[in-house]
Amino acid sequence: MNRILLVDDDLELCDLLTEYFASEGLETEVVNDGCAGADRALTGDYALVVLDVMLPGMNGFDALRKIREHSKVPVIMLTARGDDVDRIVGLEMGADDYLPKPFNPRELIARIRAIQRRSRDDGGLFALSALTDPLVQEDLILKRGSREVLRDNLSVSLTSVEFALLDILLSRAGQPVPREDLVREALGRDLSPYDRSIDVHISALRKKLGPSAAGSERIKTVRGVGYQYLIGQPL
Repeated sequence: MNRILLVDDDLELCDLLTEYFASEGLETEVVNDGCAGADRALTGDYALVVLDVMLPGMNGFDALRKIREHSKVPVIMLTARGDDVDRIVGLEMGADDYLPKPFNPRELIARIRAIQRRSRDDGGLFALSALTDPLVQEDLILKRGSREVLRDNLSVSLTSVEFALLDILLSRAGQPVPREDLVREALGRDLSPYDRSIDVHISALRKKLGPSAAGSERIKTVRGVGYQYLIGQPL
């Protein structure tokens, strides 16, 4: 599925991106206000939503909140350049990635392709690993084939990035994973200076997973390196 929902009130940018997406084999549906964008994201069938922060009717954050209440569809937020607060808030609310304006359309395509590679229907990581055994640590089970995470047999709702991060950390449980590797494998790009997006995603992942069955933290910060999923002790 290559259908993109673009929610932005900049008509010139929408026309530019629609034309560029078409050249990349992507079909685009454009909505120019937040209320309609959130409704369309919940009722339509899209591979991904590109959502601007500054929108009439309903701002991008409120639209994202509404979408995340009912859907796991990947969302890329478009933010003002230099506005770190907007980026952090968007990631904390469940956006999969962000891109500051102005941007090169090629960069947006690269972000979209990176998210597509993480989806099971794209023939990428999860499609190739769909038949492998699930990853299990204590009370936590990650099923790659169905892209499902269970904690104590209860489903945990994760974004595509959070799922990818947990997959990477569980695959290397007990070993520190450098931030550079996490950004490259989970976000599909190189780590840039002052980019804290992976830390925000890890923070959200920690909150959703909660403590281990033994009551200890699951994901440890390894100062100067990255993060490590701790192997639990027998109960």
